[in-house]
This record gives sequence, structure tokens and C-alpha cells, in this order.
Amino acid sequence: MINTRKFIAVCAAALGISAGAAALVPATASAAAPYGGQCGAGFNVVDKHELKAGTIFLTYNGRTNCVVTVRDHAGAAIPMGAAVRQSKDHSAVVINDGHKFTDFAFAKVEAQGKCIDWGGYIGDDLWQQFNVHCGR
Repeated sequence: MINTRKFIAVCAAALGISAGAAALVPATASAAAPYGGQCGAGFNVVDKHELKAGTIFLTYNGRTNCVVTVRDHAGAAIPMGAAVRQSKDHSAVVINDGHKFTDFAFAKVEAQGKCIDWGGYIGDDLWQQFNVHCGR
């Protein structure tokens, strides 16, 4: 289920705390998780960010952005999430949040030619980036 209110609240809180911290202190992943095509055929990785226990990938297929958060090592289900939205249209929020996953979580939004906000988390390790990848 999509939890739009929580995503917006997390974005607002993270803008001043987590997003700033991510720029100053890079995450240290033990073994970078590979992108495994979780978004489907035709999606190519255009950006990524490593977390302590995995990697968040931003992929694009010419029309749709897909964010997938992948654990380094699949295992017991833990809290994970992925989110993407058009930067100027907060009603077009797509988030896969509030659930536990064993290996990955993903979210997709159509945003051709638009700036996006994207991010994800594994456990309490949250990372987000705002108003980027414009004009794709």
C-alpha cells in the first residue's frame, strides 16, 4: 500500500538531516548489491547510492523512473522502502514503504522530462535526493 503522508513527512525531515548527512558522510556498504533487473525489461541504471546494507538504484526506460532498494544479502524480512516522485507534482508520489522485505523493494513513476525526488532505506539507513535528473 502507498503511504503518501509518511513519504512527504520523511522527505521533509530528511531534507535537513539525512540528505545533508549523506553528502558529508558517504555510506559504507560491505559488498555493493548489483542491480538485477527488478524494474523490468528496458530499465537502465542512471544513478545509485550505497547504504550500509545494500544499494538504492535509480533506473529509467525512456518514460518511467524506477527506484529499487536492494539488500547486499537476502535474508529474513526487514523494514525497507523505495520512493520516487515528480519534484513539482507531489500528488504523483509512488512509495513502497511500511513493509518488510527479504531482498528488495521498488517503486515506479512516469516522469519523462521532469525533475524527480528519489530515495530509499534499509532499516534505519535512509537516503533521499531531491529535484534531480531533470529533462530525461
